[in-house]
Amino acid sequence: MITNFSISTTIDETLKLLSLQTGASQLVSATTMDSLRVLHCSNSSSTGSTLPTQFKFFNKTYSNDTPMNRRVFLPRRELRFLDQSRQYSRIVCGASSVETREEGKREEKTGSRLRHGKVWLRVRLDHQVNFGEQVLILGSSKELGLWKKKVPLNWTENGWTCELELRGGNAMEFKFVILEKDQQKMAWEDGNNRVLNLPKRGRYEMVCHWNMTEEAVNLLPFGSEENVDEFGDGTENGSTVVDVDPSLEVDTSPFVQQWQGVDISFMRSNEHRSRERERKWDTSGLEGLALKLVEGDQNARNWWRKLEVVRELIVGSLQSKDRLEALIYSAIYLKWINTGQIPCFEDGGHHRPNRHAEISRLIFRELELISSRKDASPQEVLVIRKIHPCLPSFKAEFTASVPLTRIRDIAHRGDIPHDLKQEIKHTIQNKLHRNAGPEDLIATEAMLARITKNPGEYSEAFVEQFKIFHHELKDFFNAGSLAEQLESIRESLDKRSISALTSFLEYKKLDKLQESENAVESRAIDLLMNTLQSLVSLREAIANGLESGLRNDAPDAAIAMRQKWRLCEIGLEDYCFVLLSRFLNSIEAVGGAHWLAENAGSGNVSCWNDPLTALMIGIRQLGISGWKKEECDAIRNELLSWKEGGLPRNGGEDGKTIWALRLKATLDRARRLTEEYSEELLRIFPQKVQVLGKALGIPENSVRTYTEAEIRAGLIFQVSKLCTPLLKAVRSAVGSEGWDVLVPGAVVGTLVQVESIVPGSLPSSITGPIILVVNKADGDEEVTAAGNNIVGVILLQELPHLSHLGVRARQERVVFVTCEDDDKVSEIQKLKGKYSRLEASPTGVNICQSSDNSKDGITAKQLSSNGSSMFEPSRPHQFSGSAFKPPGTNKRGVVALIDADTETSGAKAAACGRLASLAAASDKVYSDQGVPASFKVPAGAVIPFGSMELALAKSRSTETFESLLQQIETAKLDNGELDKLCLELQKLISSLQPPEEITENLLKIFSKNARLIVRSSANVEDLAGMSAAGLYESIPNVSPSNPIIFGNAISRVWASLYTRRAILSRRAANVPQKEATMAVLVQEMLQPDLSFVLHTLSPTDRDSNFVEAEIAPGLGETLASGTRGTPWRLSCAKFGEAVKTFAFANFSEEMLVLNSGPADGEVIRLTVDYSKKPLTMDPVFRRQLGQRLCAVGFFLERKFGGPQDVEGCLVGKDIYIVQTRPQPQ
Repeated sequence: MITNFSISTTIDETLKLLSLQTGASQLVSATTMDSLRVLHCSNSSSTGSTLPTQFKFFNKTYSNDTPMNRRVFLPRRELRFLDQSRQYSRIVCGASSVETREEGKREEKTGSRLRHGKVWLRVRLDHQVNFGEQVLILGSSKELGLWKKKVPLNWTENGWTCELELRGGNAMEFKFVILEKDQQKMAWEDGNNRVLNLPKRGRYEMVCHWNMTEEAVNLLPFGSEENVDEFGDGTENGSTVVDVDPSLEVDTSPFVQQWQGVDISFMRSNEHRSRERERKWDTSGLEGLALKLVEGDQNARNWWRKLEVVRELIVGSLQSKDRLEALIYSAIYLKWINTGQIPCFEDGGHHRPNRHAEISRLIFRELELISSRKDASPQEVLVIRKIHPCLPSFKAEFTASVPLTRIRDIAHRGDIPHDLKQEIKHTIQNKLHRNAGPEDLIATEAMLARITKNPGEYSEAFVEQFKIFHHELKDFFNAGSLAEQLESIRESLDKRSISALTSFLEYKKLDKLQESENAVESRAIDLLMNTLQSLVSLREAIANGLESGLRNDAPDAAIAMRQKWRLCEIGLEDYCFVLLSRFLNSIEAVGGAHWLAENAGSGNVSCWNDPLTALMIGIRQLGISGWKKEECDAIRNELLSWKEGGLPRNGGEDGKTIWALRLKATLDRARRLTEEYSEELLRIFPQKVQVLGKALGIPENSVRTYTEAEIRAGLIFQVSKLCTPLLKAVRSAVGSEGWDVLVPGAVVGTLVQVESIVPGSLPSSITGPIILVVNKADGDEEVTAAGNNIVGVILLQELPHLSHLGVRARQERVVFVTCEDDDKVSEIQKLKGKYSRLEASPTGVNICQSSDNSKDGITAKQLSSNGSSMFEPSRPHQFSGSAFKPPGTNKRGVVALIDADTETSGAKAAACGRLASLAAASDKVYSDQGVPASFKVPAGAVIPFGSMELALAKSRSTETFESLLQQIETAKLDNGELDKLCLELQKLISSLQPPEEITENLLKIFSKNARLIVRSSANVEDLAGMSAAGLYESIPNVSPSNPIIFGNAISRVWASLYTRRAILSRRAANVPQKEATMAVLVQEMLQPDLSFVLHTLSPTDRDSNFVEAEIAPGLGETLASGTRGTPWRLSCAKFGEAVKTFAFANFSEEMLVLNSGPADGEVIRLTVDYSKKPLTMDPVFRRQLGQRLCAVGFFLERKFGGPQDVEGCLVGKDIYIVQTRPQPQ
C-alpha cells in the first residue's frame, strides 16, 4: 500500500481536472488547457510540504497551443516526448476542488489577489524554436529562481507565454533560455541581461523578442496589448461596441476554456456584420468528400447550416467505402467550429435553436446506427466518440418552437441599466434566437462574469435569472459539468445503476474533500482507488445500457436521453484521465519506478497491487470505449492473475524473476496497445487535418498540433504513462537494460534512421558502412537487400530471436539488436548522422560516437559471452550459378515425401523426407537424463521442379515468361522498373493452374477432405549458406476437394519465387534469376496448440551446450514472421536437466485452423489470454516441454551433422517436426 501519498498534478492535468468538474463532457484537448495559468507554483511551505493550500488562477488568455511537432517516428516515442513536456510538474503542487475555488473567488472579490506591493505580469516571447525544444525564463528575482530555478513558458499561437506574480517597486534582471530536445543543453540569449523596473502594483503584459536584449520594454495594462482587432473598430453604421473586460475572474466552463475564436464584444445595436472578418477558402487540389465539405462551408455562414453540411456528409456516405472518411472530416470540422477557429455568422435568416436541435438529433441517430452495425470498424467508433461532444442537445425543451425564452425576459427587465439591456438583447438574445452558435455561450459566460464581478452592483433577482439562463444554455450546448450530466440521467436508470451513480458521486465528493485538505495518509490513496472503482462500475452500467443499440422506432425523448447517456459515458472516461493522473503523481511522490523495483527485488510485490489495479482500470476503460475490447479483457485478466498470484513458490526457477518476466510480458502488451491506438490516430487524422486546414484557413500551428493534442488529451495517454514506470521497474527487477541482442558483434558506421528496412530508403550520399535505426519491422525484410553496406541494425520494437528476420540477419552477419527503453532511444537519436560504434554481446550493448571514420569498408567482429573476439567473419557467401543444377523436365507429377531428394524437390522437401524416416527411429531415442526424443512428421508429397514450367508451356506463356525473366535480371530499382516487372511476372504465374494429374495423384495420398498446407521448396532455400527463411509463400488450410482454391494456392507458391524481396535477395547472393526454380511441398495441415523454433547452437553466445527454443501459441507463422510481440523463450541444457526461462509470450493473437471452417486458404485469429496458458502458468509443464524439445533438437543435430534451425509444433502431447535446415553461422 502506498503510504506517502501526494496529489500534485501537472499543469495540463490539473486544468483538465478543473474542467471536468465544472463543465462539458466534451473531450478537453490538452493543447487548450493553457487557457488558465497557474500563478502560485512554489514548492516551499512552512511545513516543508510540496502542496500549497490552493491554486490561484487568472482566466482570460484563451491561447491554446502547446509545443508539438508533426514529425513523429514512433507513437511510443511520441508519447514519451509528450510526457517529457511535463517535466516541470513539480512546480504545480495541488488541485483545488470546486469548493476551494469558490472560496478563492470570494477572496479575490475582496481584493486579495492584487494586494499592495504585488504586480501580475504576463510575459510573451515572440519567437519560434525547433521541434522538441522548450523556452524558459531565468532571472534575479526570487520568483524567477534567482538565476537557478528555470521557469517554463507555454506555447501559444502568438508565442511563448507565462504569468508571474512579482513584488512591486523593484528592478529585476532576466533572460530567456532555450532548452534543447535532450533536456540537457541550454542556449542563452546573446547580449546583456534584460532589466525591468516594476511598478508598485497592477496587472500588465509585455512582449519581447529573442536576442533583442536591449529593446525597450513597454509594460501595457493587461488586455490592452497593441494588436489591431481583426474585426475593425466596430463603429460603423452607428453601432456602439463595449469590449469585455479581460480581467474578470469567473468560473469558466471547459467549452469556454477551449475557445480559440475572437474575443466577444457586446453590441448595443444589431449591426453584427460590421464585426465580421472576411474568410478565405482554398479549394485547389480538393476532391471528393473534402471538396464537398469545404464548398458546403462556403455556403454555410451560420451554425445550423454547418451542422447540416455535416449531416449531409455523413448520411451520404452511410453505404459507401467513404464512411470512415466522412466521419473523420466531420470530427475535425465540428471541433474547429466548437473552438471558434471556424467562425459562425448571421446570414439574415431567423432560425431558432430548435432548428439546430433537430439537425443534431438526425446526426446523433446516424452515428448510433453506425456504431451498432456489425461491420463498424474500431476506427469508426473511435472517431464517432469525438463527434458526439460537438453536437447540441435535442431535449424536448430545445426542440420546442420557441426554446430558451428566459433570455428574452431578462433583456426586458426593468431593474437593470438601459445600456446593459441593449447589450444583452443585441449580443445574446437576438443573436441566439436568429442564428445560435457556440459564440453565444462564450458571450453569456463573459456577461455572467461581468455582472457578478462586484456583488450588489445588480439586483439579486436579475443575477439569479441570468445564472439560470446560463445553466440552460450550457445544457443546450451539452457543456454541463460531469455531475450535472449524470444527475440528468438519474431518473432513467434502474435501481442497480442508481446505486452505482450514488456511490460514484459520494466517493467523488469525499475524494475531492480529501484532495482539498492535501491529505497525505494512506486513506487518501484508498479513497482515490475507490473513486476509480466506482467510476468503472457506473460507466459499465451506462455502457451496458447503450449496447442494445438504437431502435428504428425509438421516440424522440428516448433518443434525447440516449444522447445524455452517451455524453455521460464519454465524460466518465475523461474523468478517469484525471484520476489516473493523480494516481501517477502519487507513484512519483514515493519514488516511482525505483521504489517499485526495490520492493520487487526484496520480494514485497504487494506494493504493486494499487499500480496494477489502476492499470487494469485504465485498460478496462479503453475496452469500454470500443478500442480492441477482447485485447483489453485479456490484458486485464493477465494483470489480475499476476497481482493475485503473487510470487511463484515452486518450479525450480527464482520466483521473483518468473513473476517479473510474466508481468513484463503483459506490460509490454499493454504498452503495445497504447502504441497501436496512437498509430491509428496518426493514420486517421494528420493528412486529412492538413487538407482541411489549408482549405478552411485554419492557423498552421493548430493544424500541426491537432493529432498530438488528440493523443495527449485522451485516456490512452495516461495508460501509456502508467506503463512507463511499471516497465522501468520490472526491467530493473530482472536486470534488463531495455536491450535485446539477436546477433552479437561489434561494428562501426554512420547512424541512419529509417521507418522500415526497404530497398531504396538509404541516402545515396552515404557510401561507407551504415548502422540502421529502424522504427518498425514485419519480419519479412532482407537486411542487405536494402543496402549491402548495412553492418548493424537497431530495431525499436521487440522481435523473436529466431524469426525469419533474425535468421537472415545472422546469416548476413549483420549485428542486430532491439531496444525498448525510451531513455536509451533518446540517446540513440543524438547520434543520428554521426559515425558511431555499436558493440553487442550477451552481457550488454554499448553505442557511442566513433572518431574513426576513415574506413569505407565494413568492420564487424563477433563477440563471445565475455565480450572477447571470436573470429572475423566475411560477408555472406556469394553463390555462383554452378552451385545450382537446373532440374530436368518433370514427368512424374508428384513425388512421395519419403522419396524426395534435393535434385528433384529442393533442400526443404528433401529434409522433410529424411525427417519422416528418422521419426520412426526417434521412438527409441532418449537423452542421458531419460527424456524421450520422439517426434512425428506430418504426411506429405512434393510437386517437383519443372511442374511450373510444364504449366507455362501448357498455357503457351513460356516465351513471355522467359522475356520477363531476362528483363528482371538487369531491371533498376530507382525508376520502378523492377517493381513493374515483378508484378507482371507474378500475375502471369498466378494465373496458371497445375495439371489435373497433379491433383489426381495427391488424392491418392491424402483423403478428399484432408486439410493441407502448401509450402515452398525452392532450389535457393534451406541451404547451408542461404536459408532464405520466410522468403517464399506458404498457404495453409486448403483441400484438393476444391481444385480451384487448391490450384490457386500452388500457383501462389510458384509466383512467390518472383517477389521483389526474392529477386533482390538472389541478386545480393549473386544467384542468376533464371537458375532459381520452385518445387511445392504439400503436407497434412496440423492444428497445433503451440509452435516452436529451435536453434541447437545458442545464436547469441555460441554455446553448443544449450538448445534455445522460442515458442508461440497456435500456428508457427506468428513466430516466424515479424508479428509484434515476444514468444516464450527457453534455454535448455543438452547434458543436464536445467531449463531456464528468459521471456514469456505476449503475442496478442494466435492463428488457428478449425475443422468446421472452410478450406479456403485462410486462418482465424483469436485473442490470447496467457493467464489460461499452461506454458505460462505451470512451471512443471514448462520444464518438461523444454527438456523434450532439447532432446529432439540434439538428436536432429547429430543426425544432420551440424547445428540445426528446426521448426515444429505441439499437437496435444505429440511433438511434430515440419522442417529442419542448417543453422546460419
